[in-house]
Order: sequence, then structure tokens, then C-alpha cells
Amino acid sequence: MCSRYDLTSPPEAVRAYFGYSDKPNFPPCDNIRPTEPIAVVLLDETGVRRFRLMRWGLLPHFVKDPKTFPTLFNARSEELLGKPSFRNAVRRRRCLIPADGFYEWTGPKGQRRPYRLRPDPPHLFAFAGLYESWSEPDGGVIDTATMLTCAPNATVAPLHNRMPVILAPDCYDAWLDTKDVSAEEALAMTGPALDDLLEAIPLPGKVCAKPKVGQETAQDRDEKQDRKDEDDTNKPSQPPLL
Repeated sequence: MCSRYDLTSPPEAVRAYFGYSDKPNFPPCDNIRPTEPIAVVLLDETGVRRFRLMRWGLLPHFVKDPKTFPTLFNARSEELLGKPSFRNAVRRRRCLIPADGFYEWTGPKGQRRPYRLRPDPPHLFAFAGLYESWSEPDGGVIDTATMLTCAPNATVAPLHNRMPVILAPDCYDAWLDTKDVSAEEALAMTGPALDDLLEAIPLPGKVCAKPKVGQETAQDRDEKQDRKDEDDTNKPSQPPLL
């Protein structure tokens, strides 16, 4: 599972690395959370890479009320084809989610310590993602995305039993190509990252600014979500209405 990550590289560096021409005004952020806008790279109808901002938390087309639907910010890669919430997206709407690192917490309740995981040496990378456009009752459209997860590699395993899918750069084109690359072929790329890719850096304190009185911290929320979100992600998806 991944419920926090960062994208701290300058926009120019992200654009150069992922090869899109858009010039979005999207500032670096060191603590990106579910339901917030995230940077996404996808292919447009002409096969050109484009940058988009999307809500982190997939809303399938059949959802009637987002307030009553789980926040699907993670999706288990090995279960996608059997889940109504994800199986259309994995066949038709795959994307890259640019990142510099992500966070995990470990330790006993009330003493959980954050770790930042990043490539060693540091460099940009991409999580495997899926996206959907959800139509509001008033005619508006919300673009939403989720991040795939898989079994952990040797670096992440001491911290969590899941990790986000980090795609190898030579897989980017195939992952995005939903016309010529099947879902089954794409999912073959979604195993754990190589054991020597990441380093886990222990962090002091909590991964957020000092909260206001009565306001939950990022760690407080993460402790709740870490217990809740695996259940949310695995709840039976609401079937489409016929």
C-alpha cells in the first residue's frame, strides 16, 4: 500500500524525463495525499504523451455518489482483471504517475516511525497507474487515478506487506500503449522493484507541517488509513447498474 508520496523535482525536469510538451503550473510537493491532485502522464488519442492533473482516488463510471464510495487510491495488480472497479481501466486507461519517492510507517501503535523510500542514487521514476473520467450529475467531469501495488521487495518488506508498482523506464511505452499491448501483457510488468533499486531513509518526527490545535497530523491519518484502507481497497466493488 502507498498512501503518501512526493514529487519534488522541478516541473522542467519532470517534463524532460517523461517526454511531454505540456507546461503545467504544478509545483513540487513533498507530501502528496489521497484525494489531492496528482501529476499523471498518459497517451492522447494520437499516441502523444500528455500531462494531466487528476484526483488521487479512482472513481469508476458506475459510481452514483462519491461520498459513499471507498477512496480507491491503491489497486492490487494481481486482482485487477477480476474487479469491476479496475478491469476496464487496465485494458483501456493506463497511465504513469511521476514521483521522486514515497513513504511508509512502521512500529507499534502510537510510535510509528516514517521512512522515505527513494531510488539510490536519487532520480525520477514512475508508478504504474490507471485512470477514469467520472461524470457528475450536473454534466461536469472529474478525472481520477489510482496507483497499482504488488508484493514488497527486500527493502520494503520490513516496513509493509505491499509496495507501489515502480515501472522500469523501458516499460513506460508498453504500459501506456493500450491499443497494441493487452492488459495481460501489461500486468506482466508489475512485479516488485529490484531489491537494490530503493533505499529506506528513517525520518525524524512526522511527515507534515505542525498541525493546528485539534487537527490530525499526517501520521495520525496514516495510522487510521493503514488499518482501514487495505479493507477499503478490497471491499467488493459496487456492480454497475444495468
